[in-house]
Amino acid sequence: QVQLVESGGGSVQPGGSLRLSCAASGSIFRINAMAWYRQAPGKQRELVAGITSDGRTNYADLVKGRFTISRDNAKNTVYLQMNSTKPEDTAVYYCNADIALWIAMALSNRNYWGQGTQVTVSS
Repeated sequence: QVQLVESGGGSVQPGGSLRLSCAASGSIFRINAMAWYRQAPGKQRELVAGITSDGRTNYADLVKGRFTISRDNAKNTVYLQMNSTKPEDTAVYYCNADIALWIAMALSNRNYWGQGTQVTVSS
C-alpha cells in the first residue's frame, strides 16, 4: 500500500556533496516523522537525521554541521543534503517514515523503510 523510493546515491570524492531524496507513495493519509538511517558493512544500522511533520530536526553527532534533512510535505518527500563528505560516510542509506493510513476503516500508524541507496565516499 505504501512505498518509499530513494534516489540520489552514488560515488563522491571526500569533501564533495550529494543530495538524497525519498518519495513516499500509496494510500497515505498523513506522514508523521521521517528519517534517514545508514548501515556500513559489518556495522549496525544507525540514525543519521530525523524530521518531524512540523519541521523539527535532529542529527547524529557525526553528521551535525555537514548534513541537512528537509522535507516537502506537498510531495511526500524527504531529502538529505550531504556536504563535506568523509570516507566514513560510506554506507547504504535508508529512508524511514511513520505514516498514517486507513486500514479496514480505521486510521492506523505504520512504519516503512525504503530499499536503500548506496553512498560511497572515496578518492
